[in-house]
Amino acid sequence: MTDAQRLAKALNTLTKNPQFSYTKARAAARQEPAVDWAATKTLNEDFNPDVDGCESFAMNDKSVCEWQAGQFRYVAR
Repeated sequence: MTDAQRLAKALNTLTKNPQFSYTKARAAARQEPAVDWAATKTLNEDFNPDVDGCESFAMNDKSVCEWQAGQFRYVAR
């Protein structure tokens, strides 16, 4: 869970930027070695940026850094 919390904190800092986008979130997540990219791809199979906003990220410790569209922020689950 601490991996997801760390990533959520970092990404939530970025969401305050007016030019924030899913591509910037993904680029920031790529810097985090604890992201499980295979699981993230599966988690976001039907991802559509026009509808979903941002992707959620699966972590190696099986936690998830999940995008909350209505709140415009990430939470650790």
